[in-house]
Amino acid sequence: MNKEKKHKYSPVMWLAAAGRVFRNEWRLIMHDPGALLFFIVLPLLYPITYTLIYNPEVVREMPVAVVDNSRSEASRRLVRNLGAAPQVEIGYYCADMAEAKDLFGSNKVFAILEIPEDYAKKIGRGEPAHASFFAEMSLLLRYRGYLEALTSVQLEEISTITSEKLKAAGMSSARVSGMPVEQHNNFIGDPGQGFASFIMPGIIVLILQQGTLLGICFLYGTSRERRRRNRGYDPQEPKAPVGATLLGRTLCYVLMELPMLIYVTVVIPEMFALPHHGAIFDYVAFLLPMLLATAFMGQTLQVFCSERESAFLVVVFTSVVFLFLSGLTWPRYAMDGFFIWFGNLIPATHGIEGMIRINSNGATIHDCMPSFLWLWVLTAFYFVLSRWVLARQRKYLPAMCRRAASTHADAR
Repeated sequence: MNKEKKHKYSPVMWLAAAGRVFRNEWRLIMHDPGALLFFIVLPLLYPITYTLIYNPEVVREMPVAVVDNSRSEASRRLVRNLGAAPQVEIGYYCADMAEAKDLFGSNKVFAILEIPEDYAKKIGRGEPAHASFFAEMSLLLRYRGYLEALTSVQLEEISTITSEKLKAAGMSSARVSGMPVEQHNNFIGDPGQGFASFIMPGIIVLILQQGTLLGICFLYGTSRERRRRNRGYDPQEPKAPVGATLLGRTLCYVLMELPMLIYVTVVIPEMFALPHHGAIFDYVAFLLPMLLATAFMGQTLQVFCSERESAFLVVVFTSVVFLFLSGLTWPRYAMDGFFIWFGNLIPATHGIEGMIRINSNGATIHDCMPSFLWLWVLTAFYFVLSRWVLARQRKYLPAMCRRAASTHADAR
């Protein structure tokens, strides 16, 4: 039986069948508002929405409550220097910690600076002086801003106190820096330390993957519904060999997402002035196997979608999981071995890693070769898996849909 089917399709007929599948899948997408939403609208609007949310990229003028028990020149200088930092705004001067805690609890301030009574005395005696700073950790972006401000103020205070001591010792022209070796930070790929510049190169890759998976599963759920209405057969599915069907659908999905790829990697960074140092050829050449692997992966996962709405349950549930496994929010080398192995099976994991290098650091395909090869390995792996799934569906799906339709009719 299999030999007869293989002999029946010549190479020309096989390619013609793949072309029919391609045209049919393209038509189904263009005439289905739900599919267009996932393949086109989602990649168009999500990057804009996320980038607008994360702009401005850094947090400025975060309110702080001050409890100054010292009330000295040294304590006022400390508060003045801290308030001069761009990240901090001295919002309230409190009489005691109880008043400051009330402000903290009502979210009027996000940090409290408590200066002890003996602050100036210890500085005058040459002893280490301590000031307590309490900050809430619900948003790490705030904590990082406070930490940067405190570090710079601390170094400035060291420089000022040391200079005053040298002046008191008769060295009137002496001026020292805060540390024996000065520190200058150079943030490669993100000089402004912006949150959008940091996270958006990875998010747009995940958006491409999730939009493609959602669209594929959505189309398959619609096909399953048509089969239940037509005794196990889909009248809108053209007859074609398994390989031709897989090729035609995959080319349709990839070509549908290719303009979106260029849009999110070139247009979005230009619109919002985000760092993007890579060449368009490197973007497309690197992410093309990711689109292929995602298309085959979607045609593997679609087996779990018996209805249109099932796509949301299958793919939306995995979005957060895929985000954490990608290493964007937590380094992959610090993960357990199982999660590293599981993350390697997700195309976006390697797509994000390479995309960040190309986009932020101007890397080339050669510089991202391990991730690039991994994407081609995943393309081959999901191709074999999706072909097996499609063959099994051809064999068992009509009978399953007929039984499901009969069960539904009996229930009515």
